[in-house]
Amino acid sequence: MIDRICISINNKCNLKCTYCHFHEKDFVKNEDMDVIKILTNVKEYAKRTFKIGFVGNGEPFLDFKLLRKYLEYIEDNEFIKTYTITNGTIPITPKDIEFLEEHRVNVGFSLDGYKDLHNVNRCNTFDVVMENIEKYKTFTGHYPTFNATVGKKTLENLHRVIDFFKPFGAKITFSRMIGFKGITLEEYRMFINEAEKHLQIRKGLLDCTMYGGKCGAGKNNYFFTNKKVYYCGNCIDLSPVDDSSVSLFELEKISLNFNRDYCYKESL
Repeated sequence: MIDRICISINNKCNLKCTYCHFHEKDFVKNEDMDVIKILTNVKEYAKRTFKIGFVGNGEPFLDFKLLRKYLEYIEDNEFIKTYTITNGTIPITPKDIEFLEEHRVNVGFSLDGYKDLHNVNRCNTFDVVMENIEKYKTFTGHYPTFNATVGKKTLENLHRVIDFFKPFGAKITFSRMIGFKGITLEEYRMFINEAEKHLQIRKGLLDCTMYGGKCGAGKNNYFFTNKKVYYCGNCIDLSPVDDSSVSLFELEKISLNFNRDYCYKESL
């Protein structure tokens, strides 16, 4: 059974982070996709807990009205759980945050760590991201979750990064940097093993090795973007699996045999 997918509701971003593999592969294209059709397929399929990540090769808060529309469309299915990740630079109103809270959306902010580390790859956005994080906390009474990318500088400053995140008391997803600036899976796992001694770490299960879990390619974590569906976001330069309108019952028939302790894309 498939129990999670990611949907890129738009293909535009106001940043050009230096390690973004979507920009690296020139994959940030603005092609309309029938997201309602995808969500209809999920509603027909989901008979137990099913997670949708409204994330991808774009900044979802640039199209908050669309995000709201999609969340309202699936609210009648009790099995669907949702999350989204923002780069933290787009101001949203207390009313918008209230809507996300009411719909129990897990909101993650991309924050790589202390100021110098964050700014080196993320367009000098640390100050505005921290300002919006504090606003989010003021509106909700709690910090959002964080998504931090782990690269070579993170490894070199491991304990400084850990000490930065400790005061927030929030869950953190540390994702492995891939692409030309990337680190190895072994280096990443060394970091995670140390970080989880001190922080609340979210590690995937059958999801993605980039987040500390096992690779879900061809099983979980299908990625919908540009009117196509891919095995995952790391597989966008491989041939698409199908059109984005494909039934999840059809996707369920796919079987890939490989060692899921390692990334499918990198095993090819």
